[in-house]
Amino acid sequence: MLLSISVVVALVFFIAFIISVKRGQYDDTYTPSVRILFEDEIIDSKEKSKITDK
Repeated sequence: MLLSISVVVALVFFIAFIISVKRGQYDDTYTPSVRILFEDEIIDSKEKSKITDK
């Protein structure tokens, strides 16, 4: 009996997850607009001197 109840609960959560994905619950609309404000890499001063020496 516990096995059947756990399977039903798992199916309910799986269906809820699928519905939320289809409705766009996990779409990120904020991050792409602010991504340009941040630098891609942080370069140490040691690495800068290696780059300029070449």
